[in-house]
Amino acid sequence: MTMFKDAPTSTAAGGAEGGRKLSIAEILEIVVGKDLPVRFTAYDGSSLGSPDATFHLNLRSPRGTTYLVTAPGDLGLARAYISGDLEIIGAHPGNPYEVLRVLGEQLHFNRPTPRELAHIARSLGWDVLKPIAPPPQESLPRWRRIAEGLRHSKTRDAESIHHHYDVSNTFYEKVLGPSMTYTCAAYESEDQSLEDAQENKYRLVFEKLNLKEGDRLLDIGCGWGGMVRYAARRGVKVIGATLSAEQAQWAQKAIADEGLSGLAEVRYSDYRDVAETGFDAVSSIGLTEHIGVHNYPSYFGFIKSKLRDGGLMLNHCITRPDNKHNARAGGFIDRYVFPDGELTGSGRIITEVQDVGLEVRHEENLRESYALTLAGWCRNLEANWDECVAEVGEGTAKVWGLYMAGSQLGFERNVVQLHQVLAVKLGADGEANLPLRPWWRA
Repeated sequence: MTMFKDAPTSTAAGGAEGGRKLSIAEILEIVVGKDLPVRFTAYDGSSLGSPDATFHLNLRSPRGTTYLVTAPGDLGLARAYISGDLEIIGAHPGNPYEVLRVLGEQLHFNRPTPRELAHIARSLGWDVLKPIAPPPQESLPRWRRIAEGLRHSKTRDAESIHHHYDVSNTFYEKVLGPSMTYTCAAYESEDQSLEDAQENKYRLVFEKLNLKEGDRLLDIGCGWGGMVRYAARRGVKVIGATLSAEQAQWAQKAIADEGLSGLAEVRYSDYRDVAETGFDAVSSIGLTEHIGVHNYPSYFGFIKSKLRDGGLMLNHCITRPDNKHNARAGGFIDRYVFPDGELTGSGRIITEVQDVGLEVRHEENLRESYALTLAGWCRNLEANWDECVAEVGEGTAKVWGLYMAGSQLGFERNVVQLHQVLAVKLGADGEANLPLRPWWRA
């Protein structure tokens, strides 16, 4: 059902007769058709969609229109939403999962004709079509980040990690929960708690790495030290490395509070600066997404160089469902969430692991577990919304709600996956000295 205030009920394309200026809702109808699955209203008084729709999108200002038309797709929508120019009514800003699901399943885009595009441009006017500064939460585009160094240089990687992780430890405590773990949990059932599933993930990694008391573990990209502390509690000597100063500070305090300082250390350091070698195991949980696909040979080569013969590596990271797509992230993810982040398929990762001489012994996909993990984080953000907004501001809190809800959908729909790859550094004669069959509890 199409409803316009002070506008004819004919289709928007037909409204071109006589050069009449189109309303915002008429422009939207050209792009998505009449069957909008949500209610839409705009600052010019026009509307589209059923008044009885569960969700209502309200475009509040010309600035929001500028964001939408100058960056079509997810980046423009994110800008309008984060800035407050596009209001979602019927969904909590900390958890817009349901409205994103409805739009993803039912919204279909049309390609306007050249004549329609010209009419849209005339109707909007130059002032609306002229690009403007994005919301302050947005990172610079890739081509302008050169001032921070070449892509995936130590300096630029440090800045990218700072953008995402040095938001506020207090904010992350509210969103992630007591585990302070910002990576996929391993669920044994859909009704398992987030905390139990995160503990289960650390247990799974620990057992896959065949660690025992007295062993030495290097955990690169260690975050707030969840894996570091899990292993240290079991008598393993651990070094963790993170490029986030706030993570390192939080982790060192947690280590001291648990009385683990004799076994565990988290360094504010690039993983490439870790000098020690001869580790029994190396874990990389959620780092590979940040290092760049073209750096995989040196990355896995570094890991191999840190292992003793017979040592094990576990790589846990987000992947694409195939090995064909461009590795670069989309506009919203790159500019608001993971600057310079890149994803590829598990096949490419396994190939690179093998090509440096490590032997892959096992791999598995935890895609559904990541969807459940993200749902848990969204619930936490929604439940602690007021405190999160007070800590980081509404715009930044909206970024995380939008990112996590959208990512949950992505994992549910197999747009992205989460793979764990286990490999061993063989001895000189090709010996692995491992059990013949998997030695861990799945």
